[in-house]
Amino acid sequence: MARKKKKLKVDLDLPKDDRTMTYLYLICTVSIVLGLMCMGFWFTNSNFFPGNDDAALPFFVSTYCQTTAADEFGNPNPQPFADARLGLETSYKDNETCSLLTDSPSAAVWELDEPWDGMDGKARSFQVPGLKDSQLAGKTHPDQQLTVDCIAESLDYPSLEYTVSVLDANEELIGDSWRHIGKANEDDGDCSIVIQHAEPGEYQIRMIPEWPEGVSSSPDFEFSFTVTAMVYDGIPNYMNNKSQWIGPEVKLGGFELHPTIYINFFGFGFFLMIYPASVYWDRVQKNINAREEKFPDFLRDLAEYWKGGLSMTVAVTSLANSEYGALNDDVKKMSNQISWGVAFGDVLELFAARVNTPLVKRAVSLISEANKAGGKISDILVTAASDSREIKFLEAERSRTISSYIAVIWVSYLVFMIVIVILSRVFIPAIAESNTGSGGDSSAQIGNMQIRAIDPLLFLVVFFYGVTVQALGNGAMAGLMANGRLSTGFKHAGMMLVLAMLSFTFISFIPSLIGVPANPGLNPSIGMLRI
Repeated sequence: MARKKKKLKVDLDLPKDDRTMTYLYLICTVSIVLGLMCMGFWFTNSNFFPGNDDAALPFFVSTYCQTTAADEFGNPNPQPFADARLGLETSYKDNETCSLLTDSPSAAVWELDEPWDGMDGKARSFQVPGLKDSQLAGKTHPDQQLTVDCIAESLDYPSLEYTVSVLDANEELIGDSWRHIGKANEDDGDCSIVIQHAEPGEYQIRMIPEWPEGVSSSPDFEFSFTVTAMVYDGIPNYMNNKSQWIGPEVKLGGFELHPTIYINFFGFGFFLMIYPASVYWDRVQKNINAREEKFPDFLRDLAEYWKGGLSMTVAVTSLANSEYGALNDDVKKMSNQISWGVAFGDVLELFAARVNTPLVKRAVSLISEANKAGGKISDILVTAASDSREIKFLEAERSRTISSYIAVIWVSYLVFMIVIVILSRVFIPAIAESNTGSGGDSSAQIGNMQIRAIDPLLFLVVFFYGVTVQALGNGAMAGLMANGRLSTGFKHAGMMLVLAMLSFTFISFIPSLIGVPANPGLNPSIGMLRI
């Protein structure tokens, strides 16, 4: 029985097999699509989109929530979250039907400044904020847990009994869970009250010690507490108090970050569209440059072998085992192609097509013509090697000379960015606070000059646009000056964009400037009642 012959597959690695451009086109396509999606998200949430100035919600959020909660909204232009500046009420019930507009409680904390002491019982009132009936629209108020953590200490009477209670506006105890009866010097955590739900309104915290009979002087006794209420304000988690998208909060160390605030997508869009493809193409060009660096050495050795009496075919095959760094693979490919019968001239043409640079094409063209003419090829090879080496030396010299100018571009950009960040972090809050009254939209007057109320986020947005445009321009110029390639410029621009987004996210986009609702207070009354 005859054996089945095995097929032998040889990969000659011809130029048509090179997938460099295919990968580049694929990366460009994916990057541009993702970048345009980011730009679309930014545009539909920005003031550039028609109607976003007057609408209660940006177009993106309105469209999404209308799709997911059409039955609840019941109208073609729903506005479940109204602008607080216009005095419009928010609808908590409608907001809860859309995942982008849900609300979660914030901690309102009241910590006693000085401990209560003395023999008398004491009481003090405080307010628990929450949602109005008009906001609830018939929906049950979500649970607002209220916690009282307290400490009672007495050196003279270690077992002194006391009672701490939380009373409603009528000074009535709602239930036993609203009261704690204990003794002084309890272990940490024993003195506490946990109330599952406290309706918005006025409450009173009261402490009464039970002194033994015969105590006439004021003994050593101190009582301190902290009241924490998890309250709702009706403003969705992902929106600020002026109906703009700020995204979820991310806590990193001591920072309260909002990395997905809508303005960041302006930077994300440009970054995705220019940076991935530029990095890939820059790596391709660096690889080609590394091969060009070794090309003169290869030509010189080829000339030496020719002078020794070897043909070009034998010379290339022998040089395949030499060390040429990034050019090793190409020399081995040339040797393989020659071993399978490809003519030397065609091998050089294929090599030039793979590298595809003017320097290699010119040298290969010169060698091919000399080989066809049958002249003294060794002199041609030496001349081509010297010419290629001189060109690479000039390119390196240019790179060294231009590097100082590129450093100037980077320093100028960093100075500009730092100044803008400092202005946004220090100057803008000072101006905003100087002309903000109780209503939040009043103006301040200094002599005959009147300063209109400003929106800090508007200035942050304008500053971010300026830094982004500066990054694109400076980066492109740096790349063109370095090596004449725009891809290198986009790589610089992408790195500058990353620095800008990180700086603004960590330093400028703080809750008070982007309009995150401040944690509500419990507004304790001034002074206390003696009981």
